[in-house]
Amino acid sequence: MCKDCNYTIHGAQHHFGWDNSLPPALRAEPGSTIQFHCQDSSAGQLGPSSKLQSVIDLDFGKINPVSGPIYVEGAKPGDALKVTIEGFTPRQFDGKGFGWTANIPGFGLLADQFADPALTIWSYDPDSLAPALWGKEARIPLKPFAGTIGNAPAEAGLHSVVPPRRVGGNLDIRDLAAGSTLYLPVEVEGALFSVGDTHAAQGDGEVCGTAIESPMDVVLTLDVVKGANLKTPRFTTPGPVTRHLDAEGYEATTGIGPDLMAAARDAVSNMIDLLTAQRGISAVDAYMLCSVCGDLRISEIVDMPNWVVSFYFPRCVFE
Repeated sequence: MCKDCNYTIHGAQHHFGWDNSLPPALRAEPGSTIQFHCQDSSAGQLGPSSKLQSVIDLDFGKINPVSGPIYVEGAKPGDALKVTIEGFTPRQFDGKGFGWTANIPGFGLLADQFADPALTIWSYDPDSLAPALWGKEARIPLKPFAGTIGNAPAEAGLHSVVPPRRVGGNLDIRDLAAGSTLYLPVEVEGALFSVGDTHAAQGDGEVCGTAIESPMDVVLTLDVVKGANLKTPRFTTPGPVTRHLDAEGYEATTGIGPDLMAAARDAVSNMIDLLTAQRGISAVDAYMLCSVCGDLRISEIVDMPNWVVSFYFPRCVFE
């Protein structure tokens, strides 16, 4: 229960896809603080007792539900919606936080290399957010955030929630965590804001296509910045963004070539090879670990004809 919230959006008040004709779940004044009960990206199809068959049986018509939409009074096209991210509270299952990570066939940066489904179920302390255990091998530092957060687009009709858009959506930006402030372009009257797809942890890139997908309550304050005329979202962070990963340094691999996507794939593939050789884990487990805590970075993009992409894996996970 959020004591300082003006409104609560319950888990049933969600939708699948962006559509500016959807009736708002709430009309709110600028400056309102709202608690959203967000489902995980499977909309509850995966739970603490799920097995591999649950991944195989996923209904993709129920992927990435977002809670809302919220009509913010006074928001007009050309304005920006200012979203102050107040905090995240993991939903508890038998006193524990729950999450899942999966390799979903046909999805992810290396989908052609990992054709078989895989599933990891996570359990963690929802109060301390201590690192989540992965078998006996690894501990993943947690940093909750909402993977999908955005406004309705101006284009009429129903639009998939999977790809990110100029008005936000499935951004999967790890640093949109508590304390950060996000500014989203407004393209329709009232903005029609929604949020969901909460994660307990994710690496920059979310390379296998899933993070630690975890249902959470999210508290946000929504305000309007008149005449901002943003072309795409922007955000500010309250301080350093990687201290939860930095303590023991990193192992890093690279991909080099004239195509950034190919270089990114090579950097991740090379890290998977390194982790399997060093730690004796399976390739698909290494792939999923890379997705929840490793970071893809463009290291060099000016020395044509070849660019450099690096993949950073935090050593604290194993130490």
